[in-house]
Amino acid sequence: MSDGTASRPSPLNGLSVLALASAVFAAILIATYLQYVLLAVVIAYVLAPVQHRAEEHVRPGMAAISVITGATLVVFVPLAYVLTVALRQGLALLSALRRGELRDLVVDEIEIFGYVVDIDVLYVTYQEPINTAIQRLASWGLGLLRGIPDLTVGLSVTLFVLFTLLRDGDRLFAWALTVAPVSERVQRDLIAELDDLMWASVVGNVIVAGIQALLLGVGLFLLGVPGVTFLTVAAFVLTLLPLVGSFGVWVPLSLYLLVRGRTTAAVILFVFGVLVSLSDTYLRPAVINRAGAINVAIIVVGIFGGIVLFGGVGLFVGPVALGGAKVVLDLYAREREAEARVIDRGVE
Repeated sequence: MSDGTASRPSPLNGLSVLALASAVFAAILIATYLQYVLLAVVIAYVLAPVQHRAEEHVRPGMAAISVITGATLVVFVPLAYVLTVALRQGLALLSALRRGELRDLVVDEIEIFGYVVDIDVLYVTYQEPINTAIQRLASWGLGLLRGIPDLTVGLSVTLFVLFTLLRDGDRLFAWALTVAPVSERVQRDLIAELDDLMWASVVGNVIVAGIQALLLGVGLFLLGVPGVTFLTVAAFVLTLLPLVGSFGVWVPLSLYLLVRGRTTAAVILFVFGVLVSLSDTYLRPAVINRAGAINVAIIVVGIFGGIVLFGGVGLFVGPVALGGAKVVLDLYAREREAEARVIDRGVE
């Protein structure tokens, strides 16, 4: 006669089903505002050291409020002002292009390698695609304006999640480690690798892009180029993107100065732009200081794939997600190999 307890279902099986269903339901809820939650995670990672310092003097909740308020006043308000100025300058340039004032920005014709190029004819030829591109940008801007209510709700989600992560981040992190179905040794290795990825993708890239954009902006200001704020912001964004960099700003501007007859300024900007772009070779290792933290291919695929999936925050989350997947697979392969060696020794 068999033992009656043997036929009873294991409580763990039922809990596994409930845990899986709960995780799926939570993921669906989070996915509705995923990019804003990810934005809060990125900001919380950057502000975590400041939060820990503040907690030495006040309670975690008050520390979180103080850190968020200070970051808003010191970083986000000035950043919003700079972006507003840059947007105004960019819109002024687009308006000039739309009114056909591009012809007033350059000479009537230039000579390149013995061939005379009529700028007026060139503009008339490409006026339709230029206007189409401008209309698409205008439609995109109107779409942003219509999405202000959703943006307000999303940023509110970011604010609340950020406050929670700063105040209870350590406890949430400790809880995540307790429910993670991996050993403590694997957890330590995974945390170290992900920390390197986060630092390289979030902090390192932003600092390098900021330094290069600031250097280029100072050069443009000294050369008297109009729209310096807009061009500096554009250089910053392009420097964050792989395979593009600040080339997308100083190369066209050098050509613009050349056709305007400012040959000396064009040559100076070209040389200075080359130096700024080459500084990436020295700035990135000095700032990140974690060799091999993130592969170039992971940066390229992660950034562009992250932008498609998560929007602007994908610039930082994409490489971390893709790099994190590689880290997990590497750890899995290492653990499987170690387990196979143990089994082989047991057989022997």
